[in-house]
Amino acid sequence: MSLFDIRRIGGRIGAEVTGVDLSTALPDSVFRQIHEAFLEYKVLFFRDQEITDEHQLAFAGRFGPLTQTHPMMRTVDGTPQVIPVDGEDQRADHWHTDISFTTTPSLGTTLRSVVLPPYGGDTMVANAAAGYRDLPAELRGIADRLWAVHSNHAEQPRLGTERGEEVRAAFLARRFEAAHPVVRVHPESGEPSLFLGGFAQWLVGLEPRESRPIIDVLQGYVRRPENTARWSWRPGDVLIFDNRSTQHYAVNDYGRRRRVLHRVSVTGDVPVGLDGRTSYALKEGE
Repeated sequence: MSLFDIRRIGGRIGAEVTGVDLSTALPDSVFRQIHEAFLEYKVLFFRDQEITDEHQLAFAGRFGPLTQTHPMMRTVDGTPQVIPVDGEDQRADHWHTDISFTTTPSLGTTLRSVVLPPYGGDTMVANAAAGYRDLPAELRGIADRLWAVHSNHAEQPRLGTERGEEVRAAFLARRFEAAHPVVRVHPESGEPSLFLGGFAQWLVGLEPRESRPIIDVLQGYVRRPENTARWSWRPGDVLIFDNRSTQHYAVNDYGRRRRVLHRVSVTGDVPVGLDGRTSYALKEGE
């Protein structure tokens, strides 16, 4: 491999890391630089990695304790921390933050290419901190005071297949709802960001029909093209994004072709708003 380097790929989000082998234990000095870049660029991309689930678990584990199980999604046999993100199960073609319908959304998520379609299937990641900075002062003052209820009973598209319907039914079998500050303060950097995404269903104190236009306006700032990075997968690719300050979207443009990524997540903490108040649960798998 080439010498270790971190090269930004966009003006507001994303960097590619070269010259590292994720099948080996990274030196502490190298990992410190990767972690600093993770906080700064929000999503890091790695090419040409020949790694297994065990290697992916070890790399993700450098960022914090691993999430042991997902509340609803199936996992790899014998390895409950690894989720096969399979296009035959579901397609997350909506902007979202992983498990934001719980009180402790993931700190970060790693994805590794396993089976790729011959075209399409890109992953997009948006910088929610940049979205917050883009808000006009008048909108920012409103957003600073808002709280949103996130639920898994949200955008769950139908694939029209037996397996897809089974996965969809399992995802919706229990109901999770958590109230989060619309503006979340990053626990490491102190940076505020818009904490919304497709699981945000309504604003506390407002009806869903009143909430939706406000949520949509704020979301529009997060997903501005200049605030997003788009990654075209190749064999051997790995990425990790900071789930506390990003949203992501799996582009559903590969028809009936197979697309499988392996996902390993890092356990997060309870979000905190600008006023110091913390998120709370409304329903926990009822």
